[in-house]
Amino acid sequence: MPPHLIKLLSLSGLTLGILAAAGGARADEVKAPTFTAEPCCNLCPAAHDAKNYTTRYQQNFTTLVQAQGDWLFRTQEDLRTEFDTTPAGYKRMQQLHDAFKSKGVELVVVYQPTRGLVNRNKLNPAEKASYDFDKALKNYKTMLGRFAQMGYVVPDLSPLTNESLPDTLPAHDFYFRGDQHWTPYGAQRTAKIVAEKVKQMPAFADIPKREFETKRSGRMGKTGTLHNMAGQLCGTSYAIQYMDQFTTEPKGEAGDGDLFGDSGNPQITLVGTSHSGKNYNFAGFLEEAIGADILNVAFPGGGLEGSMLQYLGSDEFQKTPPKILIWEFSPLYRLDQETIYRQMMALLDNGCEGKDAQMSASTTLKPGGKQELLVNSNNMNLQNSSHQVDIRFADTSVKTLHATLWYMNGRHEDIKIEKPETSDTDGRFAFELRTDEDWASQNLLAVEVQGPEAGTAPQKVEAKICKRNVFPSAEQRTASVGQ
Repeated sequence: MPPHLIKLLSLSGLTLGILAAAGGARADEVKAPTFTAEPCCNLCPAAHDAKNYTTRYQQNFTTLVQAQGDWLFRTQEDLRTEFDTTPAGYKRMQQLHDAFKSKGVELVVVYQPTRGLVNRNKLNPAEKASYDFDKALKNYKTMLGRFAQMGYVVPDLSPLTNESLPDTLPAHDFYFRGDQHWTPYGAQRTAKIVAEKVKQMPAFADIPKREFETKRSGRMGKTGTLHNMAGQLCGTSYAIQYMDQFTTEPKGEAGDGDLFGDSGNPQITLVGTSHSGKNYNFAGFLEEAIGADILNVAFPGGGLEGSMLQYLGSDEFQKTPPKILIWEFSPLYRLDQETIYRQMMALLDNGCEGKDAQMSASTTLKPGGKQELLVNSNNMNLQNSSHQVDIRFADTSVKTLHATLWYMNGRHEDIKIEKPETSDTDGRFAFELRTDEDWASQNLLAVEVQGPEAGTAPQKVEAKICKRNVFPSAEQRTASVGQ
């Protein structure tokens, strides 16, 4: 039994041996120590009760399921059978695709299969029997099809599901046994499938090619998030899982400091979650399998939109947009979060940068409550359906905007935008005015912004309201070509 499962250790034999040795007994009469062991770390009853998952973070793990050995699963996320979004989510995903397309950027969606779909063979018999794998796989593949219908390039990752590996190769598992992230081996297997799809894209033909090679660079220790959650609820602890790490470099090229050689700026960019971070070398495996430079802007803790928003607001994207943008995310994230799309669409258009401002103002926010930033005192037509807001703090470390938008008829909207703590921020918050449901016809009256916390320094801020670009749909682009 592995040492991390040892709960009870009896040293009675060793004790007797020491006593015997002290009494002058010969060495061959000393008995070897005896050990007894039993499995530890079975989940406690508290881990099976959803009421104990109280914080927003903990609710991502509702509820933990004990599987073989140290393997844990999450009922809602890992064992989900539904893969879907709302009509509003589909509409927004379509608009996002069309907006990128109008800028000449092809979007590749890497929609991860769940831990249940890939590693269901690690479940105990009862949980495996109750998990409707066939339904989950069917619905997962249907969702891949929905993305493709909207025009996204969608690698089919379903061959990765139902993984069955011999016990002699535990290090090659797709996912970590107690963590939601894929292992470097899972990242590598995914990258090979994604690469084959990318190489079939017409946009790939003119991208400069380059050979890469991947080498094992060491070991990483993973303290699993699922294991940590079990520890919080049950007071148990788990062994660190160690895994190979890899690095990828251009093949046969000297390290001369020229990051991209003769190929110039990479024409393929990777945005995504922490799965695309450095630890798992997903970007490196992609470079090797695709045979081209990739700009990886993903960072840990970025969630669905963090790295995407940071990249869209950057000079790299605004001045030299890629031909291919690979967007990696998991079914964990809801695709109908309206505030996210409002930011993406505004930043695709670079907010109010270079545009005539319909209204603008700058002020210094004092510590305390909300303060008036913009007022439509001339009764201008600032209808939501055609305008966006661009707010910039002089302090680039500001990561939270809490504003209230007031409308002519007395209606108002509270909007809170929080950037990840791990992001590199520029103090900028650009977003479209709200158009979902019946908001499109509202006319903006004023913008209030929450000041800094009491006891902190005042904050300089400026804001602009401008017309936004209405990106043509695929049908509109086709129609204009035919005219």
